[in-house]
Amino acid sequence: MAQKYTAIDREDCVDANLNRRKTKVLLGLGFGGLLLLVAVLGLSGMTFLYQVEVRQERLRRDYVERDRTLGRLRTDVYLAGTHIRDLLLNPDNGGAAATDFMATRANGEKEIENSRKLTRAVDRTAFEQLRRELLGYFETLAEPLGWTEAERRLRAYRFTEDVVLPRRIAAIGVIDRLQGLSDSQMEDSAEDVSRMFASFRVRFLVLLTAAAAIGLALAGISMWRLLELERVSGEAREELKSLSAKLLSAQEEERRRISRELHDEVGQLLSAMMLGLGNLRASLRRGDTPEALHQCQLVEEMTGRNAKMVRNLSLVLRPTMLDDLGLVPALVWLAREMSRNESIQIQVDAAEIPDDLPEEQRTCVYRVVQEALRNASRHSGATHATVRVQKLDGSLHVSVEDDGHGFNPMVETGLGILGMEERIIRLGGRLHVTSSPNAGTTIRFELPFPAYEMSPLRTA
Repeated sequence: MAQKYTAIDREDCVDANLNRRKTKVLLGLGFGGLLLLVAVLGLSGMTFLYQVEVRQERLRRDYVERDRTLGRLRTDVYLAGTHIRDLLLNPDNGGAAATDFMATRANGEKEIENSRKLTRAVDRTAFEQLRRELLGYFETLAEPLGWTEAERRLRAYRFTEDVVLPRRIAAIGVIDRLQGLSDSQMEDSAEDVSRMFASFRVRFLVLLTAAAAIGLALAGISMWRLLELERVSGEAREELKSLSAKLLSAQEEERRRISRELHDEVGQLLSAMMLGLGNLRASLRRGDTPEALHQCQLVEEMTGRNAKMVRNLSLVLRPTMLDDLGLVPALVWLAREMSRNESIQIQVDAAEIPDDLPEEQRTCVYRVVQEALRNASRHSGATHATVRVQKLDGSLHVSVEDDGHGFNPMVETGLGILGMEERIIRLGGRLHVTSSPNAGTTIRFELPFPAYEMSPLRTA
């Protein structure tokens, strides 16, 4: 079976629409992905900055709290030693000093428990040492509370020098060590934040690179599409210029043909009629009645021939029966005239066609069928053709089939088919041309009925 080619068909329109949809989807996905990356970059940056801010605030708060707690412990150590010293050196005020010592001791033990929550796992050993040292310090300082006044006077100096001062120095040393660990922890936290910034910079750089790559790809695709559209637009402009030139050429050719027919046929008949009338006048002057009758008959025949030729020419330009009788009689007359004057037999199959078709539709169908039959008769060498007109699904369906040698419409589409297409598209219809070499040609088209019920649609 010969392969069929369709110059203007719905599949082409579907492919064109599919390509447009693919382009829109591609650009939409590209720009959507780019916007998504930008949103991810912004959200990631805001989230990271918020996390850093929260972490730094927590570290600052913990450091300040540790520093204050250690400061209070240092103060309690000094105050406890001071109270015991007052107790030993001023026995008359021993009750107040003892009370102050017990209060300071209770406060110090409370601060020790509070500082437990502020230590990390790596600081627990130092904290336990501080706890033992401070509790032992307070326990040692509490020993003079059970002495008698004589014992206090006797042992005060040695107890202060040998016990209070060394134990206080040891406790203060542990507190200073914890202070150093707190400072070291603060420095470690600062390094952690620096590492977080470094990690964020790497991630941000990766996302930024991806966004830049997608942006460049989108820019490249957009430029390619714009250049492609510009190229297609340029080709369309050139094609439009070519079609305009062909149209002007076709108009001039049609005018030349009409002028030639008027000059060669009508003009010659009129000249012959003028000559016959002159002969008739001469015969009447001579009184030659038989010759006058003969000349009168010749003039009558030439007048009939001239009238027929003018009528045929006017019917070719615009058949009056298309307006007076309707579409189907005009098509039947066209088929009869072409079958009589051309070497092709044409059959018209038209039934149940409304008589009140709009004028534009009648003219469009007639001209398209006329052009299709003319192509079949003059160019394809067809001997038989069939014209079918019917109303289906609210549309007027027309087809012209011939048994000519056919052609490849993808390559050989000419001005005639383009003119058909323009007529049909202007009324919102579709044109389908199916043909292949040595397999005949079928021209089908649909027009909405009535024309205003369907918007124009071009099958590309």
